[in-house]
Amino acid sequence: MRYLPHTEADRAAMLRTIGAATVDELFADVPASARLSAPLDDLPPHASELAVERHMAALARQNLSAADAPCFLGAGAYRHHIPAAVDHLIQRSEFLTSYTPYQPEVSQGTLQYLFEFQTQVALLTGMEVANASLYDGASACAEAVLMAARVTRRHRAVLAGNLHPHYRDVVRTMTRYSGHMQVDSAAPVLGDDLDGLAERVDDTTACVVVQNPDAFGNLRDLRPLAQAVQAKGALLVVVVTEILSLGAAMPPGDMGADIVVCEGQSLGNPLGFGGPYLGLFASREKFVRNMPGRLAGETVDSDGRRGYVLTLSTREQHIRREKATSNICTNSGLCSLAFTIHLSLLGERGLRDLAGLNMARAAATADALVGAGCELLTPVYFNEFAVRLKKPASKVVDALADFGVLAGVPATRLWPDAAELDDVMLVAATETVSDDDIAALATALKEVQG
Repeated sequence: MRYLPHTEADRAAMLRTIGAATVDELFADVPASARLSAPLDDLPPHASELAVERHMAALARQNLSAADAPCFLGAGAYRHHIPAAVDHLIQRSEFLTSYTPYQPEVSQGTLQYLFEFQTQVALLTGMEVANASLYDGASACAEAVLMAARVTRRHRAVLAGNLHPHYRDVVRTMTRYSGHMQVDSAAPVLGDDLDGLAERVDDTTACVVVQNPDAFGNLRDLRPLAQAVQAKGALLVVVVTEILSLGAAMPPGDMGADIVVCEGQSLGNPLGFGGPYLGLFASREKFVRNMPGRLAGETVDSDGRRGYVLTLSTREQHIRREKATSNICTNSGLCSLAFTIHLSLLGERGLRDLAGLNMARAAATADALVGAGCELLTPVYFNEFAVRLKKPASKVVDALADFGVLAGVPATRLWPDAAELDDVMLVAATETVSDDDIAALATALKEVQG
C-alpha cells in the first residue's frame, strides 16, 4: 500500500458520498468479460527500484536500436542527426519548466520563440500564417479537415490514396464525433494517386487531402490539382511527413495549397520510439480565424517596447466550448522549441545543404538496391522510395534484422489488406546513412533474396 495513500475509511467515505456500495459498482458499465477476476499470474511481485531498473535495461537491450545499426526506416518518422546544442538549450530551466504561456504577460521568452517558430513554419511551407504547433502531423491533418469544413460550410473530405494510413485513420476518428463529416478515402496505388482525384470533388466537398512526398515517396507538382479543386469551391490540404523535404522541394503554398500540415519530428526531435513529436499547421491568412490551436503575435507596449502576445487563442480553454476551433488543449512546446533551435542552427543554406545530402544518400541507396535485384517503384523522390523485392517484404525485413540491418518498412505493415503490396518495401536514407551502411544493406539483401 506504499503508493496508495487512501485508507479503508477514506474509500468508504468516498463511496458513501457518490452513492455506491462497493468499488465494483464503479465498473458496472464495463462488461464482465473485460474485467479481471484476479491479479495476472505472470506479473512479477513488487521489487526494489534498483531491481526494476536492471530488469528494464535488460529488456531494452533486446531491441535493435536505430542508433546501433544501419537504419533505413522511414514511413513518417525519420532518423536525423541532432546537434548537441539542441538538447543542451531546451533543458535550460526557463524553457523546460515554462512550457505553456497560460499567463502571456509573464511568458515573453516562450511567446518569442513561438513567434520565431511560426515564422519558420510559414517560410518553409510557403504560407502566410502558422500556429504555435499541434500534437503531431496526424492530428494536425484531422484539424485541417475540420477547419476546411468550417471555412466552406461543407461536410465531406476526399483523401488521396497515398496519404499515410495513420493520418487517414486519425482523420476518420476525429471527424466521427465532430458533426456530420463524411470521409471519402481511396486505396493506395503505386502509380499516380492524383489521377482522377479532382473528379471526386462535388458541391458537398470541403477539402481534398494529399501528401507530398506521398507515402511511397513520390514527389509531385500539385499546381494543376490545386486549381481544379479550388475551381469547385473546395480547399486543398497538403500533408508533409518529412519536413526536411521542403529544403529542396517547392513549398506547398507556392503550389496553391490552402492549408499545409506537417510532421516536424525530423528537425530537433529524435525518433523516440514514436514520440513525442509535433504537428505544424499553416494556412492562408484569410482563414486565420478558423485556425485551431494558438497563435503568438508581436506588438509594442505603451512605451513603444517590443512585446509578444497570444494573438489568437480559440481553444476551449479560452472561449466557450461551442465556439472553440479545437479541443486540443496545448501545443508541443518543448518539441517546437527543439525544432526552432535546430533550424536556427542550420540556417537557410544549411537546410538546403542537408536536404541535398539526403537526396544524395537516397540516390546511392536506390542504386545499390537496384544492383541487388530490386525494382525501383518511385521515379521522383526526396529521401524515401519504394522497391519491389523478390520475396514477401515482411519476411525479408525480419531476415535482414538478423543480419543487424534495419532495412525498411514492409508496405503491408501500413496497408495490411493490400495483398498486391506484399513484396513492396519502403526505404528511407537520411544523412545518417553511410557508404558502409548502404553496402551492408545491399550485401544482406543479396544473401536473403538469393
